Formats: sequence, C-alpha cells, structure tokens
Amino acid sequence: MARWMLIVLSAGLALAGGAAFTDSVEAIQVGMARIDITPPIDMKATLGGYGERMSRPASGVHDRLFAKALVVNSADKKFALVTLDALGLPPAVKPAVLEKLAGDGWKEEEILLLPSHSHTSIEMNAINPKNVFPIPNLGIYQPALFDLVVGKLVEVIRAAGSQRVDARIGTGSVLLDGEWKRNRRDGNSFIDPTLTVTRIDTLDGKPLAVLVHWATHPTFMTASDMMFSGGWPGHLQRNLEALVGNNSMVLFSNGAEGDQSPRARPDSGPSNWEKAERYGRELALQAYKAWNSIKTEPTCRMAFTLEKADLPPRCWHPDFMATGGAEYGLRENIMNAVLEEMAPASTRVAALRLGDLVMIGIPGELAAERGKNLCDQVAQKTGASHVVIGGLANEWVSYILAPEEYQRGGYEASVSFYGPKLEPTLQAAALKAAEGL
Repeated sequence: MARWMLIVLSAGLALAGGAAFTDSVEAIQVGMARIDITPPIDMKATLGGYGERMSRPASGVHDRLFAKALVVNSADKKFALVTLDALGLPPAVKPAVLEKLAGDGWKEEEILLLPSHSHTSIEMNAINPKNVFPIPNLGIYQPALFDLVVGKLVEVIRAAGSQRVDARIGTGSVLLDGEWKRNRRDGNSFIDPTLTVTRIDTLDGKPLAVLVHWATHPTFMTASDMMFSGGWPGHLQRNLEALVGNNSMVLFSNGAEGDQSPRARPDSGPSNWEKAERYGRELALQAYKAWNSIKTEPTCRMAFTLEKADLPPRCWHPDFMATGGAEYGLRENIMNAVLEEMAPASTRVAALRLGDLVMIGIPGELAAERGKNLCDQVAQKTGASHVVIGGLANEWVSYILAPEEYQRGGYEASVSFYGPKLEPTLQAAALKAAEGL
C-alpha cells in the first residue's frame, strides 16, 4: 500500500450553525508566539512518563521544550490554541493561567491547552498542587516548576494575542499506512491512520502557521533516557518549520492516542534518540506533502464551546495494583486518599471550529476506535470534513476506554479511574458541545 493517500482537502468553509455565535463566515486575523519552557537544570525538574524514574531530575537537555500559541480573531471573537511539550496538565494549571490573564479579558472557553504527551518532557504530577503525596514513583510536586509553566503559558498567550495579521486558512487530511503505528493493547486492533494538517497563510500566500494532528504516543524513549526532549513531536515540528520556511510556526496536537504507539522507521539506528528523530523527520515529510496540496481561503467560520461533564464515581480497576499501581508506587491503603485529592469530580469538554476543521478537546487519553466513532458522529452534526480529537485537552483525568475495553483490563484500564461509564459520559458531553459548532 502507498505510504500516504490523499483524501479530502478543503478550503475551510462551514455548514452548520452554532447557538452561541453568528453563522456567517468572517475574515480572520492571527497572532502567534513561541516560548522556551525548558526548566533550568539547577531546578532539578523531573521527567514525566515513567514511574521507575523515581523522580530523578533530568540529567540534561537533548532538545529544548516549547509552548506555542496561535490566537485567532474573527469579528468579535478570539481563541487561543496553545500546544506545549509536557506529559500532561493537572486540573490546577488552566485556572491559574486564567487568573493571571483575567485583566486581559480571556475567558475559560477561549483557551485550549494541548500537551504533546512527550515522555521526556515536564512531569504532570510535578506541577500538580493537589499532589501532596511524597511518592517518588508518582512524581513529587515542585512549586517552582508549577510557577514556571503557568508563567510561560501566560506569557506566550499574551505575546500571540498582541499581534494581528490578516490570514487565509485551510485543512487537509491524509491516510498513512499501518507501518507508522500499532495498537499497543492488541496488535490486530484498530489504528487511526489519519494525519490532519491545517495551513494558515498571509493573504498573499506566505506561510504563517501550521497545525499538525497525529494521534500516537511519544514513547520511543524509555525510563533510562534522562534528558529533556520534545520527542518525535519536537522533531516533527522543527523539520516541518524548515521545510515550510518563512519563519513559520508549526504546532502539534496529539489525539485519541490511548492505545496507539509508534513504530520505528526502517534503519533508524540503534538508540531511542535516533528512532525519535527519524520518526519525526519522516512524519514531517508526509505533513509537508499534505500542506502543499491544501487550498486556503480568506474567510472562515469560527466557533467554540465548553461543556461541563460530571464524572462517574472515582474508583480503581481490579488490575490496578498489579499494573499502574505497581509502576506508580500506590497501594490500596492510600488509593482512596489519592483519588479524592487528585482525581477531579467534574471536567470540561471543549469544541473548536476553524473553517472545516473541528477539534473536540477530550481531557485524557481516549482509545483510538472510540475517538474515530466520536469524530464520525461530530462530522454528521457539523458537516465538517475534518474532525479530530484534541487529546489531553486542558487537563488529564484518566485513560478513557469503551466500557467493554475497560472490563477487559490491562494497563490502560488500570489507570482509568472512573469505571466503565467514563467514556460514555465524556462522549455525551462532546456531542453536546458539538451542537454549538
């Protein structure tokens, strides 16, 4: 099978109406900014992704970590899409960002934070003020690191929001063959082959920004790899920025990657660092081919909503103590306290429309087949040709599996903390949010 196959490429015009906003398409303006968020080595910040690192600080920097903000303005609306090299975000981060931005007029529904889920970037529990448990496997809370991340996010949103350039926008998707990833729960199960690219140019066609969406874990590096790195998503962004040129900015969003793992590209080299670099570079080439074929338009339908979801009762799976519990140093005698303190009782599901792109922001790691099912339903509701899941959006609450997959158990089920009703609960909230698009 050919490595990639062009499917639908669109100009970004919308079809359906949203209750909260006007139905017309509008001219858009964009602002963009990036900021280095690599923690100073003397801060002794920990790497996220593996409990067996036991909160050892990073030994150095392989490649630097970044947060990037794209602020889109249309008529009287504005929206900030922010991507960053981090394992995930605890519930406290976005409210802290909003508090500092209160004087700038930003509202909760106008900001979407999307971590890459790199396993050699900032540890999620090290920036969680609710993490009061001195368990090295789990990650130790570092107030200075929390302040650094919040401060950098505020700075990059302000910087992007201070700029306005008239822009054109369009989105396209391609299908990549099965050699790029595998389903880590079952090698013969569903994989999502869709690579989605959104192109934003100046009115005269010069590149401004690119958003690349690919739902796969950044997990080439293991617990023994102890330097900060954006992983393959970082390499993807740097290589695509070089290919596109014009000092453009590439943002990366992960998706329904709960059971999706990357396959190393042929002849990548023996080290994990080489595998990650090769994967990101070759994925950038595929994204560049898609980008070259996208037609942009100077008008765009822009809409966004945020839907509250009350989560099912907190619990742990029967497999937890043997899998996730063992990795993160958790035992039954403290689990009730951990869940009560760190697992939120409610969350938010976000929905964003930019022309013919719709992104549903899910606050955790959704399994790919359930993500595809949700995208298909949202496409029917909205008429959009390109619907994606924004994974780990704004906060991480859990892995998110279909009820039957939760019952089947395994690692992913063991770190899903709301029982078999979690996925249906979040799907219902997502579909309700999509009604506003």
